[in-house]
Amino acid sequence: MMNYDFDRVINRKGTYSTQWDYIQDRFGRDDIIPFSISDTDFPVPAGVQAALEKRIQHPIYGYTRWNHADYKNSIINWFQQQNNYTVNGDWILYSPSVVFSIATFIRLKSEPGDGVAVFTPMYDAFYNVIQANDRQLMPVRLGSAQQGYQIDWDSLETILAQKNTKILLLTNPHNPTGKVFSKAELKQLVTLCQHYHVFIISDDIHKDIVYAPNSYTPVTTYTQTDVVLCCSATKTFNTPGLIGSYLFVPEETLRDAFLLELKQKNALSSASIFGIESQIAAYDTGNDYLVQLTDYLQNNFDYLGHFLQDNLPEVGFKQPQATYLAWMDISKLGLTSDQLQDRLINTGRVGIMPGKTYGDRHYLRMNIACPLSKLQEGLKRMEHGIRS
Repeated sequence: MMNYDFDRVINRKGTYSTQWDYIQDRFGRDDIIPFSISDTDFPVPAGVQAALEKRIQHPIYGYTRWNHADYKNSIINWFQQQNNYTVNGDWILYSPSVVFSIATFIRLKSEPGDGVAVFTPMYDAFYNVIQANDRQLMPVRLGSAQQGYQIDWDSLETILAQKNTKILLLTNPHNPTGKVFSKAELKQLVTLCQHYHVFIISDDIHKDIVYAPNSYTPVTTYTQTDVVLCCSATKTFNTPGLIGSYLFVPEETLRDAFLLELKQKNALSSASIFGIESQIAAYDTGNDYLVQLTDYLQNNFDYLGHFLQDNLPEVGFKQPQATYLAWMDISKLGLTSDQLQDRLINTGRVGIMPGKTYGDRHYLRMNIACPLSKLQEGLKRMEHGIRS
């Protein structure tokens, strides 16, 4: 077994990193420590690095196919190994990104003016992808971990029952709250959506980082009609800059419709060589990495929880069921979101995302997927900013 040193600090500055080199775009200054974008500060698995180095030795980087057994089998085997779930290889399609897949299915399965139901707070890119495609956002409140992840089932049903609601956009596990939808909840969601003829788009990009005793189940376990599941290895294995995702589309007519969009309308059927190589290598060799990564992140969450308890007890926090995103309740601080950001950025010199970006100004979202030393420094700065 390969042992990974997640304590190792790697300087990411000067790599065109969105999180580190362009921090000023987000926070207005560049002399702060960021805990913002959801990529990690960890190196990729050794198997991924080796596969990329081997491929780089070949000096031609031509147009590249994704539709082959090596690519599909890596995904099939990973879901079997990690989730005891059997995927039909015919369902698997490539996409440049999960959000591209979501946007495409929003256009395929609804008309301008139609409603897209979403659990809020939600991943900020969803606001743009719904509204820029002239669809109506239909929010349903989802409680945080501190609130027991309550789903307002009555509100959800009321929204799904509306004639113009055509899509439920699900994130499982959920960003930013870290909720994993249980088998019973997924069954209930599927039952409601089928009753009201609502198409399900499920974004499962965070599916691998789940903490015991919780477990992830794909929504396609419970329906193979009116559903698409979108996923990628990029969050787990820190390869989003290599580009690439995949989706499960059980219905052949929908696969044909998506491929028409991908190939004919957008000419995106040739994949990134390094995206394909990294995807295959991550899923073929990444199990040891994932086990150690999840343990390390659990330790970071433990540290965060104790730190807040001892130093900032007014900040509400409960460990999420999944993801590496801490969703912290700041409503008892007696500060507005803008006042808090001013203190964090200009006094503490730390960049933590305001909850209003995701639809709830009473929270902060902190990415804790980093060496413990960075987290310790960031929390010290957070405390300094708040207490100043």
